[in-house]
Amino acid sequence: MKNEFDQLEIGGKFFNSRLMLGTGKYKTTNDAVKSIETSECEIVTVAIRRLPTNLKNDNTNFLKTLNWKKLWLLPNTAGSQTAEEAIRMAFLGHELACQIGQEDNFFVKLEVISDPKYLLPDPIGTLKAAEFLVKKGFTVLPYINADPMLALHLEDLGCATVMPLGSPIGSGQGLNNLANIKIIIENAQVPVIVDAGIGTPSEATAAMELGAGGVLLNTAVAQSNNPAQMAAAMKLGVQAGRLAHLAGRMEKKHYAIASSPLNQISQLS
Repeated sequence: MKNEFDQLEIGGKFFNSRLMLGTGKYKTTNDAVKSIETSECEIVTVAIRRLPTNLKNDNTNFLKTLNWKKLWLLPNTAGSQTAEEAIRMAFLGHELACQIGQEDNFFVKLEVISDPKYLLPDPIGTLKAAEFLVKKGFTVLPYINADPMLALHLEDLGCATVMPLGSPIGSGQGLNNLANIKIIIENAQVPVIVDAGIGTPSEATAAMELGAGGVLLNTAVAQSNNPAQMAAAMKLGVQAGRLAHLAGRMEKKHYAIASSPLNQISQLS
């Protein structure tokens, strides 16, 4: 269910879907394309390192099969171990966006990761790269650990979102950093996109119920037994969580309250 009056705004651009999908780890190209279509997502993230420098000369790349009139490319600096590498990848990402007809696309999912085992983002490198890219006119979506103070610093620099991880990339452990994510959402004046670790639609729903602006995931769909079906489930999970957040949950009570009060029953008898 789409609600055009409840759009996600990032960097002055509006989206109906609050689910973002990655494009790695799929068993087949068809799985990737079908999952993106089924999810009805509008933002697709792609690791720049995995792409050729010129898409026009690569007829095998599945990106050429996607409908870029309906999708928005989110170039990803994954694999960058330093701020300098990430900055270089960001500029390459814009060049690739231009090749698919999105000349005004300066979005970048900023990842600076020097830890090869746990793949945790480098806060110092992320801050350094974010400051430079914001000044150069990029719409920066930084991937970070669930650090409330770092999130505030990045927002102050001008980042369009903050993207705290629920748990380590590809782990499927869910929302292990729930308490800190709550604080980040409470303090943020920009959309908070929960990125990494989500393994099931119920976890995506939980993130959205907290008030997250959106969810970005990849492995949970790509490595499922039926990626397209899981993509559909994630779409519904995100939508359900958003609607629940907007509706507002009932107050928790420490005792039972009958759903049909006795005084109402006596009036009806």
